[in-house]
Amino acid sequence: MTMTGTEPRENIATAPLVRADDLEVHFRSGGGLRPTRTVRAVDGVSLAVAPGETLGLVGESGCGKSTLGRALLRLLPLTSGTLSFEGQDISGVRGARLRRLRADVQAVFQDPLGSLNPRMTIADAVAEPLREFVGGDRRVRRERVRELFEMVGLDPNRMGAYPRQMSGGQLQRVGIARAIAVDPKFIVADEVVSALDVSVQAQIINLLVELRERNGLSYVFIGHDVAVVRHISHRVAVMYLGKIMETGDALSVFDHPRHPYTASLMSAVQVPDPTRRREQISLQGELPSPTDVPSGCRFRTRCPFAQEQCALEEPPLREVAPGRQLACHFPL
Repeated sequence: MTMTGTEPRENIATAPLVRADDLEVHFRSGGGLRPTRTVRAVDGVSLAVAPGETLGLVGESGCGKSTLGRALLRLLPLTSGTLSFEGQDISGVRGARLRRLRADVQAVFQDPLGSLNPRMTIADAVAEPLREFVGGDRRVRRERVRELFEMVGLDPNRMGAYPRQMSGGQLQRVGIARAIAVDPKFIVADEVVSALDVSVQAQIINLLVELRERNGLSYVFIGHDVAVVRHISHRVAVMYLGKIMETGDALSVFDHPRHPYTASLMSAVQVPDPTRRREQISLQGELPSPTDVPSGCRFRTRCPFAQEQCALEEPPLREVAPGRQLACHFPL
């Protein structure tokens, strides 16, 4: 798999495009004969994404990555915390303001077939945001769709095809074309390559990098494949059970993890070099339920290095080096 690499960014703009401060998204479960419980899907997350930057969000399934992504898109109501876009608080925007925001903030989802109307041609699917946000003449929209097809590597001669007639990689290109149709500034890409063949994954990642450089896009790239996240991301945030455990430059975090959870993720990555040996860190037990979060450090029940303090005190996410943050009492 050959991917276009992403170099570390030395001079990231000081003013973030998207900023979340102590963001919480909780859900209520149960009711009736079952006791009501609170699902703490996102539980106090702070992060920022600069213009033109890709922030990778990585962690196990069920850690809250997709919920956080949808919260950043304002597709889910926030329980608490603040969310800002271009310096403006969008935590509670509704109606016309939220509709205007949609043109700047778009998404590409994991299942492209499920996100497309099976009764619409792929050209109509790509033209839909143009009708909604741009309007204008049908012929002009058609030309824009043709341009978008060429931009993402789709054959314009297949504009009349239906989703069922396309491959998974082609459908994901349709999803990307639809997301960039109205020239957004920020895109959440949620597990966009996890269901694709390895060779197709590389093509989609390279396309996203190319569009980022051409259009000045910012991404939050959500994934569980560390190798893929590493290739596309400038910075990375490692998430566990609704919290950020470690953040920093993608290459330094993955090459030199300081949090035991990050190290465990890296130890599971296959290295195609028999001469290289990597210390294996085995996690104990299963991911706890977000309705019953452990006391203190929520990773302590699976951490091989946990001590008494870990059960008594939750470690804050603190800066341990310039641009590097960590939530651990006993870092590696």
